[in-house]
Amino acid sequence: MTEYLTTYMKYIQEKLEKCSEPSELDGIMSEHLDKIAFMQHERIVHFLVTMLFSVILTIFIAVLVFTPNLPVLILVTIILVLLIFYIKHYYFLENTVQKMYKVYDGILEKQRKFKENAR
Repeated sequence: MTEYLTTYMKYIQEKLEKCSEPSELDGIMSEHLDKIAFMQHERIVHFLVTMLFSVILTIFIAVLVFTPNLPVLILVTIILVLLIFYIKHYYFLENTVQKMYKVYDGILEKQRKFKENAR
């Protein structure tokens, strides 16, 4: 997903820079809004999974406190490592979606300029 989003962001920026007609810009806007919707869905799913792993980690830490044993400690360690990677990925998704909003604002600005130039 990281590579997909990074590639898409480069692609949409290049397409936006090369855009010279309002009709082309409408296509870019439509495509970009679809991608934003997909990424918002992806972001909420990863948020829910991250929260689930956080709750599971908390439960197993509580179990470890009351019944210390090696298998539970290993399980806590595995869940903690997974949670760290989920948080890292969620952070990337969140920041990228916010960048997508800025690109959306850039598209709107370019649409305004086209309308002003048409007058």
